[in-house]
Amino acid sequence: MIDRRSFDSDLGETEEESLVPERVLIIGSGPAGWAAAIYAARASLEPLVYEGQETQENWDLGRPPLGQLSITTEVENYPGFPSGNLGEYLQDALADDRKHMLSPHKGEGVSGPELMELMRQQAINFGTRTVLEDIVDVDFSGRPFKLKTSGGQEIEAHSVIIATGARANYLGLESEKRFKNMGVSACAVCDGALPRFRDRPLVVVGGGDSAMEESDYLAKFASKVYIVHRRDEFRASKIMAERALNNPKIEVKWSTVIDEVLGDDEKGVTGVRLRSAKDESQTEELEASGYFAAIGHTPNSDFLKGHLEMNEKGYVKWTVPFRTNTSVEGVFAAGDVSDDNYRQAITAAGTGCMAALDAERWLGSQGLH
Repeated sequence: MIDRRSFDSDLGETEEESLVPERVLIIGSGPAGWAAAIYAARASLEPLVYEGQETQENWDLGRPPLGQLSITTEVENYPGFPSGNLGEYLQDALADDRKHMLSPHKGEGVSGPELMELMRQQAINFGTRTVLEDIVDVDFSGRPFKLKTSGGQEIEAHSVIIATGARANYLGLESEKRFKNMGVSACAVCDGALPRFRDRPLVVVGGGDSAMEESDYLAKFASKVYIVHRRDEFRASKIMAERALNNPKIEVKWSTVIDEVLGDDEKGVTGVRLRSAKDESQTEELEASGYFAAIGHTPNSDFLKGHLEMNEKGYVKWTVPFRTNTSVEGVFAAGDVSDDNYRQAITAAGTGCMAALDAERWLGSQGLH
């Protein structure tokens, strides 16, 4: 929020006036948030981005500052970043205090943290301001909107863009956490084509449509795909289940749960240990180079419940076709927090652009541009 002060010539001292509401406040710092910030800043709206706190809780919950890509290694499917040596450019493009996430380049493409740092820097170059705090509560009942930060500050804004993303669900095993980005993933489309997974056996955990889709996709690259499901039938739709069951590369491990992800610090994931859901004494080890959790995602929208309309999964609803409008006029949503279908960095960035344009036009209609 901008602190407006006036000088009283008679008293010879400054007098603080009321704080002026932000024109555009963006909550979230993934691809959607930074794309929105870039477009809003270029429109001279001086956006303020709440990036989120650098806390262990946020990291453990899969919602760190800079979003899911900040905990992703190689990114091969974001346009404009083919394999090549980015090292020299990155060293020149980023401020020294932001280079701690960089790694030596030997010809590979951009990493998730690097891509996010570049997006962040691009937004800042156009005048975006940032705060390393979370927004923990909102009041959209009147305008300007009122929001409360994790630091206890109350701020106001004429328009708000929600870009808090979604986090992948995992089983909660310590071994899952240990091998994240070392063979443990929650996105086949993002990671399935990476060299470590090609022509090798892989494991997918889940029994819904997402697990069927992930398995079918991974079968294009893997030598074999094991679906591990705790029940003796899938929850997936019939057509999706039949597609997986009829794929010669896919084998289902029925009534089975993951006991542990196996591996070491050098190779990453090397396999899994299974345990029977019907007889806990029965275990089995499978060789695998990858472990894919396909048990859903959780949108980071808890602080919005009761304030915005959401679907049954907790994703913020768009209320105007092909627009990022939410159920509250002046509040917009972008990225995975409003997308339970695609959940890709490029789609998130695209809707971030849309949200900024929607916010700019709405502000103009309100005489606030």
